[in-house]
Amino acid sequence: MVHRVEITAAAAEIVERLKAQHGALMFHQSGGCCDGSAPMCYPQGDFRVGPQDVLLGEIAGCKFYIGAAQFEYWQHTQLIIDAVPGRGSGFSLEAPEGVRFLTRSRVFTDAEAAELDAAPPPVRAA
Repeated sequence: MVHRVEITAAAAEIVERLKAQHGALMFHQSGGCCDGSAPMCYPQGDFRVGPQDVLLGEIAGCKFYIGAAQFEYWQHTQLIIDAVPGRGSGFSLEAPEGVRFLTRSRVFTDAEAAELDAAPPPVRAA
């Protein structure tokens, strides 16, 4: 089964550390300027999602949302959430860890795209 969003082992390890500190987490990627285009990690419920957000899937047991406008641009690619040394300028929980999450992507193969086309579309948040 193909997933619209995946996570690297390095990023998943950071998520597990953050869960131990903060409890349940969620991600949101908006597409704003600067670090607004980076995936942001928040305690579950601290970021309000609405009908303009799409539930893309789950990574490391955390729901991952993307803004609907961004989804329109990225719907043909798999998002791969990774972590790299450095510090972003947003409010994402990993900042004090000396790392930041970032999104890598790859275009779906024809077979993967066909599988996604046959599946129900991603759900907009309520």
